[in-house]
Amino acid sequence: MTLELRDYSFVQGSFDKIASIGMFEQVGISNQTSYFQTVDCLLKPGGLYLHHAIALRVKEYERFQRGKAAAGAWMIRYIFPGGMADHLAMSIENLERHGFEVRDVEAWREHYARTTHLWHDRLVANSAAAERTVGSVKTRLWILWLAGCSMFFVHGSAGVFQTLAAKRVRGLTGLPSTRADLYG
Repeated sequence: MTLELRDYSFVQGSFDKIASIGMFEQVGISNQTSYFQTVDCLLKPGGLYLHHAIALRVKEYERFQRGKAAAGAWMIRYIFPGGMADHLAMSIENLERHGFEVRDVEAWREHYARTTHLWHDRLVANSAAAERTVGSVKTRLWILWLAGCSMFFVHGSAGVFQTLAAKRVRGLTGLPSTRADLYG
């Protein structure tokens, strides 16, 4: 197994499996086409792609697009410059448009409500060390961000979805037909 930890646009080769975990939100809406094209080019026919990303509810995404979501604008300015979460239907549409067949979608909203809450609490408990590393302003921004994330996940304004897709092939894929066998 080879693990590549680098900017996706610099990766070369041909892979049986690709996992994108916790980075898609930083790609930005305007770069999604090139992102999915890159994954498609890197993945062997029938290969599996795990797309793990934060996604807004469609209503929240539309509010942001109309300039009515102050939290989204704050996130782009201070936390993920140039990034933006899409919504689940947009991710699935992009996967299908770029040569993938969706095999499974799993919602992790409740897990991430707890995870971001724990990250928040640990950052607060270690804020002095964080301030020495990145400064007090950035530490406070991330404490606020993690608290807000936890609330977004608790209230269902955002979710985390793990979507497993296969690079489309003609005929049968040879992939396992059940979720248990896909992940087993």
